[in-house]
Amino acid sequence: MSTNIERKQEEVKEKNVHQYIKQVLEMIEKEEITEAEANWISKETIQHFRDHVNPGFLDYRKTVTEGGLSAAVEWSDKDSCFKDVNGKEYIDCLGGFGIYNVGHRNEKVVKAVSDQLKRQALHSQDLLDPLRAMLAKILADITPGDLKYSFFTNSGTESVEAALKLAKMYSDRTTFISTTHAFHGKSLGALSGTAKGVFRKPFLPLIPGFRHVPFGDMDMMRKTFETCALVGEDVAAVLLEPIQGEGGIILPPEGYLQQVRELCDQYDALLIFDEVQTGMGRTGKMFASDLYQVVPDILCLAKAFGGGVMPAGAIVAKEKVFKSWFDNPFMHTTTFGGNPLACAAAIATIDVLLEENLPARAAEVGEYFLQGLKDAAEGHEDLVMEIRGQGLMIGIEFERDEIGWEVSKGMFERGILVAGTLVNSKTIRIEPPLTIKYDEVNTVIQTFKEVLQTIR
Repeated sequence: MSTNIERKQEEVKEKNVHQYIKQVLEMIEKEEITEAEANWISKETIQHFRDHVNPGFLDYRKTVTEGGLSAAVEWSDKDSCFKDVNGKEYIDCLGGFGIYNVGHRNEKVVKAVSDQLKRQALHSQDLLDPLRAMLAKILADITPGDLKYSFFTNSGTESVEAALKLAKMYSDRTTFISTTHAFHGKSLGALSGTAKGVFRKPFLPLIPGFRHVPFGDMDMMRKTFETCALVGEDVAAVLLEPIQGEGGIILPPEGYLQQVRELCDQYDALLIFDEVQTGMGRTGKMFASDLYQVVPDILCLAKAFGGGVMPAGAIVAKEKVFKSWFDNPFMHTTTFGGNPLACAAAIATIDVLLEENLPARAAEVGEYFLQGLKDAAEGHEDLVMEIRGQGLMIGIEFERDEIGWEVSKGMFERGILVAGTLVNSKTIRIEPPLTIKYDEVNTVIQTFKEVLQTIR
């Protein structure tokens, strides 16, 4: 008897789930939604974030009202903006932490992915997939110096993991140097290079052999190399962001990256540049490596690499380093890395960056944006510590975390999306699409000025 009841309950449950799925799929099909549908989407989103995703997000997001009764739920995007389910439009200066370099839903990138999808979505894993080869060739042509071979990933964290494993294969050394305020990801290897204690402590011990030195302190970097060599723990590689992103948009001191390169050459160590956030035109050059005229041994890419349409990442390495994987290409693999859809997106993204000369545009608009923000902050030195940046990678550092929160919240209420950085929460980032229009930049600057006047 109880078995029949349980079976019927399971049938009812399955029927309800199937009906809910149909409702969600019908929602996905819609280009326009009614007010009632918008309310349903908001209600479902909040409830299921609380019950099935993570209720902590409802406390953390500035878009959620006190008590979590309502929230801004995103629905669509285009160019430099996105809309919530209620149709309110926001200028995006967060850029998904820097993924929308060629704009939201760039038509060329969407078309390339759609065209590829009509033919094949994923590869067989056995036959040779053409787009992976062609994208690797393109990267060899556009990356600095003699970077030549590519391995494709799905994210920045995966790119850093691949770079660390490749560095370990290159030599028998196990010591890595990273820097304070660094952020390289949150998987165990990448997290070993990341600096923020709150992310690291619950997972200690991490990968052995990592040491952190202050970013920009060449004397400490040199002493650490010397000490490691003296005790027989020679450095395998230095892992660096050319410009620290999550650390608060921290620019390197003049000559610092060049000196690190020379030090690595002196001790036969590798230099790994994490350009997950600085790459793909963000800083005013295609890569920050070009900006500072330093060629790393391994270059890590992701975020904007997929054009804001597909998750995609890569490492590009010199042949002398990458050949460690020649004998056994299965030493490090990924099922989805370098899939046809991701490769199509990356190829189209590079095409847009080159054709529209977006790196140079980032330099030009970024200079205008930076000066405008500085002008807007005049008279508010009690609130704003510093405004700094390179290209369209700008940080506004405040005197206290709470000020940064209030400013970002105030700007959001006025239709501008910005957010703090993960390692330095006093700093909010400005990382809009490189296609952002000047009138949109002016709106952001004016809004920033107005919000500062409301802060007490």
